[in-house]
Amino acid sequence: MATGDWIALAGFIALFAMIALRVPIGVAMGLVGVFGFASIRGINPALNLLATSPIRVIADFNLSLVPFFILMGIFATNSGMSRELFRAGNAWLGSFRGGLALSTIAACAGFAAICGSTVATAATMTKIALPEMRRFGYRDETASGVIAAGGTLGILIPPSVVLVVYGYITETDVGKLFIAGILPGILAMAMYMATVLIGHRKGLPEGRPFSGREAIASLSGIWAVILLFVAIIGAIYSGVATPTEAAAVGAFLTMVIGIVRGRLNVRSIIDSLTEALRTSVAVYTILIGAVLFGYFLAITQSPQKLTAMLIGFDLGPYGTLTLILGLFVVAGCILDSMAMIILLVPIVFPVIVQLGFDPVWFGIIIVMTAELGLITPPVGINVFVINTIAKDVKLTTIFKGVVPFIVSDIFRLALLVMFPGIVLLLPMTMN
Repeated sequence: MATGDWIALAGFIALFAMIALRVPIGVAMGLVGVFGFASIRGINPALNLLATSPIRVIADFNLSLVPFFILMGIFATNSGMSRELFRAGNAWLGSFRGGLALSTIAACAGFAAICGSTVATAATMTKIALPEMRRFGYRDETASGVIAAGGTLGILIPPSVVLVVYGYITETDVGKLFIAGILPGILAMAMYMATVLIGHRKGLPEGRPFSGREAIASLSGIWAVILLFVAIIGAIYSGVATPTEAAAVGAFLTMVIGIVRGRLNVRSIIDSLTEALRTSVAVYTILIGAVLFGYFLAITQSPQKLTAMLIGFDLGPYGTLTLILGLFVVAGCILDSMAMIILLVPIVFPVIVQLGFDPVWFGIIIVMTAELGLITPPVGINVFVINTIAKDVKLTTIFKGVVPFIVSDIFRLALLVMFPGIVLLLPMTMN
């Protein structure tokens, strides 16, 4: 191997070693990027890179929607919208066998539409839905599995921070990515509900009756969620606003709705802003590290060499795609979804482009693959979120509960690979 190849290999070994030692992924990527670049081009160019890259990332207008969407999700959480979504879902689905579990998945989907964070969705629904399901006789295995799987909808149904990051890395239209996630998100929700009824049928209690009047009355509590989703996605789809403008308006509307309904005061607004700042800084740290690592990849030509190697296997487009998705599934067992997207997408994306796959379609496919990692052992971040909040529920119990949903995810992934039109139908109608 050439010197650059040895340096690239050493860089990857150092990166994974730091990740194993629990060094934050953004910091680890930044360190490898700077020192790797310095080893090839010298220390002064590497320091110049370190000085300019953070400013370029922070000042990028296209990335300014990240803190806005994060803030919108925090405002929504602190305004109690998640609880109202659960109540509405229960009023409409609670009379069916396993109705509370179905309601939880519906509430996760609704909350994902205004939150965009899988961790926030899983944490919020653990506090709201787990006590209710326990009270009505659901086994911990079923209840926790439903919440862990339902929480993964947060990174697929728009707005999604992970889709924003994918769009930034690959220079793909974020608006089209958001619109492309709608039909797969609806499909995911429907298949999760079917999985509850099939995969957990033995542990589902009977529902309790709800009147039509109760069901209709419950909609009055979720008008804010419907308004926000329609306003944001409608503005992006019609071209009236860019994703960044829609995010800013969405955050402002969520705050106003919370104030008008008496759910937000000065103290809670300040707390929300503080929490959003912390989360945004964490995301930007990862992005800055990704940019620095990207320069290292570029100078070693690792993506180009990987592309040539994979094409050289002569597996055909779908054979190579299967190999790449398998790599992401394995990586999902040890990395969280954001780290996986930032670390691996810059390496495999040139392969996808050369094979002729649509970048928007691949973005949805790869985010769905990342969903698997959120509930797959040994990491399964959603599983650990639930375990942190409900400490009396064992990790093994939660992992056992998500097994049917993992099967559902794999089946859905295969379906969208075979029928890409499901993903691309709505984006193709955009202006």
